[in-house]
Amino acid sequence: MPIVDENAEDNPYLRDPPTDFEPVEELSPEEAREQVELLREAIREHDRRYYVENDPIIADRTYDALFSRLRELEDAFDLDHPDSPTRSVGGEPIEEFETVEHVAPMLSIEGSGDEADVREFDERVRREVGSVDYVCEPKFDGVSMEFVYEDGGLERAVTRGDGREGDDVTRNARTIGSVPQRLHGDYPDFLAVRGEVYMPKDAFQEYNRERIERGEDPFANPRNATAGTIRQLDPAVVAERPLEVFYFDVLEASDLEESHRAELERFPEWGLRVTDRVEVVDDVDGAIDYRERMLEARDDLDFEIDGVVIKVDDRDAREELGRTARHDRYAFAYKFPARAEVTPIVDVAVQIGRTGRVTPVALLEPVDVGGVTVSRASLHNPEEIAEKNVNVGDTVRVQRAGDVIPYVEEVVEKESEGHYELPDHCPVCDSPIERDGPMAFCTGGLACDAQLRRSIEYYASDDGLDLEGLGEKSVRQLVDAGLLESVADLYELEREDLAELEGWGEKSAENLLAEIDSAREPPLADFLSALGIPHVGPTTARELAREFGTFEAFREAAEDDPERLEGVDDVGETVAERIHEFFASEANAAAVDDVLEHVSPQESALASGGDELEGLTFVFTGSLEGVTRGEAQETVEAHGANATGSVSGNTDYLVVGDNPGRTKRDDAEENDVPIVDEDEFRDLLAERGIDLE
Repeated sequence: MPIVDENAEDNPYLRDPPTDFEPVEELSPEEAREQVELLREAIREHDRRYYVENDPIIADRTYDALFSRLRELEDAFDLDHPDSPTRSVGGEPIEEFETVEHVAPMLSIEGSGDEADVREFDERVRREVGSVDYVCEPKFDGVSMEFVYEDGGLERAVTRGDGREGDDVTRNARTIGSVPQRLHGDYPDFLAVRGEVYMPKDAFQEYNRERIERGEDPFANPRNATAGTIRQLDPAVVAERPLEVFYFDVLEASDLEESHRAELERFPEWGLRVTDRVEVVDDVDGAIDYRERMLEARDDLDFEIDGVVIKVDDRDAREELGRTARHDRYAFAYKFPARAEVTPIVDVAVQIGRTGRVTPVALLEPVDVGGVTVSRASLHNPEEIAEKNVNVGDTVRVQRAGDVIPYVEEVVEKESEGHYELPDHCPVCDSPIERDGPMAFCTGGLACDAQLRRSIEYYASDDGLDLEGLGEKSVRQLVDAGLLESVADLYELEREDLAELEGWGEKSAENLLAEIDSAREPPLADFLSALGIPHVGPTTARELAREFGTFEAFREAAEDDPERLEGVDDVGETVAERIHEFFASEANAAAVDDVLEHVSPQESALASGGDELEGLTFVFTGSLEGVTRGEAQETVEAHGANATGSVSGNTDYLVVGDNPGRTKRDDAEENDVPIVDEDEFRDLLAERGIDLE
C-alpha cells in the first residue's frame, strides 16, 4: 500500500493537523500563499487516502476544517487555481457543453451472454497472437468518460458521446471526490484514462428515497441517475449528488506500460481509484469461472455491473489484434442475464400525497419487469404490507400493469423478521402519521412541504382554478427557486423573478401573472375544490357550494358543525369528518387565511338558474372584462352547461379572453372546436336570455 509522501514531516496538515488557525487578517500574502500550498498538498493526499486507499488518516470534521481554511485563504488573498481541491464544490452554471474530440477513440466492447461466444473469442485471440493472459474486470453499468491529465493536472473530462467526440463536462467532473485535480507520484507527463462514473447503490437508494419524500419522481436505476447528473448545466447540482469513479484503462500516455495489469497497479499510485475485483487468469476457463463468481457476488457489490470484461493483458498483443470501426478486438464482454421480476427490497421510502395520504414505496435492486427496468414498487398501504408480511431484505416478486407504478405481488424468500412498520411521524414535516382504516395520513396538511408542491399543482389544475402555465414542471421550478413557499405566494410572484428563470421570458411571465390575476375572484365551487380538502373534488365542491352559497357559511359549518355537512349530497360521515379535520388543523387554517388575503371566492349562483345551456360544454382561457373567468364558468354551469379545464372533442366552445394560453387554442383547432371571443360569448348567452353581468 502506498504510504504518505516522504516529505510528510514538512507538511503539518497531513498527520494530526492543527485546526486552530490564526486570523486571516494577521497573515502576510507570502504566508497565506505558503499555507495554501501546504493545505492543497495535504487535502489531495487525504482525498487519495479516502477515495483510493479507503484508509483515511484524519477525521471527517478535521478534513472539513482544513478544506474550509483553504477556501477562506483563497478568497481572502485571491489565490484561486484550476487544480485547487476547492474547485470540487461547483461553480456558476453554464449555458451548454462544448463538444470536443477524444484523444483516442473510445470504442464499444463486443459482447454476449453465451459461453460459446466467449470461447470463440479466445480461439480467435490464440490463433492470431498465441497464448495470452487475460485481465478480468467487472463491466460497470455507469457512464464511461475520458479524463485527460497534462503535467499532472486535470485538463478535461469528456463524455463518451459517439466514441469519437463527446461533451466537455470538466467542471462537473471536478466536483466528484474520486476525480483527482492533480495526480500523485511519478505520473506520465501526458495521460488520458478511461473511467466509469457511477452512483453507488446504497447512495442511489438513499437519493431516491429523498426524491420520493420530496414528492419528486425517482430515477429508474443508478445509471440513469448518473447520466442525468453528469450532464447537469449547474456544477453545484452535481456536487450535491453522490457520484464516484473507477478508472480502468489507458487511452493514451507519454509513457505506456507493457501490460494492462501494470497500468492498473500504477493507477492508485497516481491517485486514480480502481476496483479490487480485478483478476488475472491464464486461460479462458479461468475467465469463465471469474464471470460465474462475479455473478454470484453481484448483489453484494455497492456498484451496478451487468457482466465482466475479459481483456488481453499484453499491450503488444493488443496492438497486433487491432480494432474494427466499432470495437477493440482484444476485449470481450461476457454479460449477465437480466434480473427478471424477482429482486430484494433494499429499503422502504414513505411518499406523502397531496391529501397527506402515506404510500410506502419499496426501493429495489433494479430488475427487469416486462422489458422495463424498475427500482421501486408500491406497497400500497400498511394493511397490505401486513397481509403480505413484507419487509426490507425480503426477496419479492414484482408485477407491472400497464404504465402504472409496479407493485410487490408476493414475498419469494423471507429474509427478515416481521413486516415493515410505518414511522410514527412524517419524514418530511415530522407531523404525526395517523391511521384511517387501511390507509395512513400525514396530519401536517399544507404545512408539510411534500403536500405543498402537490397542493399548489392541484390548486392550479383543471380540478382547481385552472391556471394555465402552472403544471408539475413549472411548479417544481418555482418551489426549487424559492419563489413559492405556500399557495398564497402565487399571488405575490413578480415578473422580474419569473423572467430570470431558465426557460422563461418576459412574455411567459406576463401570461402567468395575468392568468393568476384572473383567478382572484373564483367561483365558490372551484375554490373549494382547489383547496385540496380530502375527498372534496369538483363534484362534491359543487354540491357544497350549492348548499352553503358562501365560503364563510361553509367554513363555519366545517369548523363548528360537521354534522350539518352530512346532509349534503356526496358528503357522508367520513367525508364530513375529513373536512372538519382539515380546518381544525392550525397549519391548514393559517394557509387558507393567507390565500384569502388575495382571493375573494364569489357567492355561488348554482342554487339558481335554469337549463338553457343544458348539454353544452365550455372551456375558457385568458381574462374577461367585467367578470372573472370563474364567474363566467359558474354562470354557464348554473344554466345547465359544463365548464371544463381542457379542450377535447366533446367541447362545444372555447371562450378566449385577453392574454390567452396557446395550448387550449391549439387543442381547439386540432379538434375543430369553435373559438369565440368575449363579445361572441355574451351574444350567445343573450340569445338564450342569460345576462353575464
